[in-house]
Amino acid sequence: MKWLSSFLFACMLMGSVLTGCQSDGGESQEANTEKEQQEEVNVTVNITQNNGEETVAEEELTVEEGAVLMDVMKNNFDIKEEDGFITSIEGVSAEEGEQKAWMYTINGEEASTGANEYEVKDDDNIEFDFAAWE
Repeated sequence: MKWLSSFLFACMLMGSVLTGCQSDGGESQEANTEKEQQEEVNVTVNITQNNGEETVAEEELTVEEGAVLMDVMKNNFDIKEEDGFITSIEGVSAEEGEQKAWMYTINGEEASTGANEYEVKDDDNIEFDFAAWE
């Protein structure tokens, strides 16, 4: 009889432990969901020509936090690049001898790094403009 009591106690103890582990698993899943949500950022990308006179494309995107702008552009637009520089977006590129290029700003400020180095941040407003350079 004592053996049966010990066995039942062990079963109850094991059931409590398993229930406690299961509860922790639910909290961990909730924490993981929050973490996944925090690992995404929202950015707006505007693509224009001639100092903003003509809109080529405009997208609000949700991307991974820390994503590099060049990868964001490649994943969401028709991009051609050469040596880390974007030479064409959505089919818009300079013709032979034409002094035009794609320049970009981040939140209204001229970019200080190339698109292949800039990590996007939440609520970035990125504008690419295809215009003449001198």
